[in-house]
Amino acid sequence: MNFLPLHSTAYGWLMLAGIFVSIFLWSQLIRRDDRLVLVYVAALVGAFLGAKLVYLGAEGWLHWHDPNRWVVLATGKSITGALLGGYLAVEITKHLIRYRGITGDWFAVIVPTGVMIGRIGCMINGCCLGKVWPASWYTVNDVNGVPRWPSSQVEFLFNAVMLCVTLVLRRKKIAQGQLFHIYLMAYGIFRFFHEFLRDTPQIIGPISGYQVAALLIFALGMVGFMQRRRKMHAYPDIPEVISKAGAARGN
Repeated sequence: MNFLPLHSTAYGWLMLAGIFVSIFLWSQLIRRDDRLVLVYVAALVGAFLGAKLVYLGAEGWLHWHDPNRWVVLATGKSITGALLGGYLAVEITKHLIRYRGITGDWFAVIVPTGVMIGRIGCMINGCCLGKVWPASWYTVNDVNGVPRWPSSQVEFLFNAVMLCVTLVLRRKKIAQGQLFHIYLMAYGIFRFFHEFLRDTPQIIGPISGYQVAALLIFALGMVGFMQRRRKMHAYPDIPEVISKAGAARGN
């Protein structure tokens, strides 16, 4: 990682920008129910905890003997962990406060937007690098001038595509109540295979800790998708309720 002051400052501001954007988007939904404030806070706390824990398990422990270990351990985080922690925190909180509404379609907009902002931070900070790659028009050079696979740029593009797909599906009222589950499954598959092109430690043969997290993300998305589909079969008016709620907000 490159911890130049200017880069670190820009990275920090981008993290704050991502939080403020998510607050703005979520505020549009809070008008429906004050309990959604708790859901958002849970998502934020769960995402931060998950991001840190998965990073520590996937590679943070390898830096224990690094002279800059405290800086590395304090700043290291994982988007895969943020997704896992945020998702679980939201589901647990909704169960505890007995909130039965569907929030995933909003997270399907908020999450890829936040990930895109985060990946811009990675590009500036010079972290989350791809593997060393033959120099080409699409490769990016690290701080030492070594050409690498553009991992952050590719993930930015993936999330940009997913955001566009989500917005189109929302507009056409397709897969209502399932958009975040679709995103989780798509991101889990993408990240598992893309990880082979990223420069991350392998802990089980050729598999990295982030790939294990990616499989868990896919599994959570699949389980959530199947449960929601069964619920919609049992209560076929759910999509109509979601549609009316969106119309009431002027979406």
